[in-house]
Amino acid sequence: MSSSREIRLIDEPDGGWSAIDVDTNVASQGDTREEALDNLDEALALHKGEAGEPIEDEEAFLEELGIDPDEVTGENEEDRPPFLS
Repeated sequence: MSSSREIRLIDEPDGGWSAIDVDTNVASQGDTREEALDNLDEALALHKGEAGEPIEDEEAFLEELGIDPDEVTGENEEDRPPFLS
């Protein structure tokens, strides 16, 4: 059985391209269509946990980036980043 995926490519008015995987709402961008699609492949791999390193201490990770963890931990679970849910 084959499955299909919908990917949208957007020619941005200020130059460059955006690529969006409609099923996951993961998006990326690049200077060319090819670069946007390559970056989307990488973003999807990270999203699926197929690439990158797991985040062991979420709060320390955010603080390392200069982000106050209390500011991103929304009251509603759907407002939180996936690794804090």
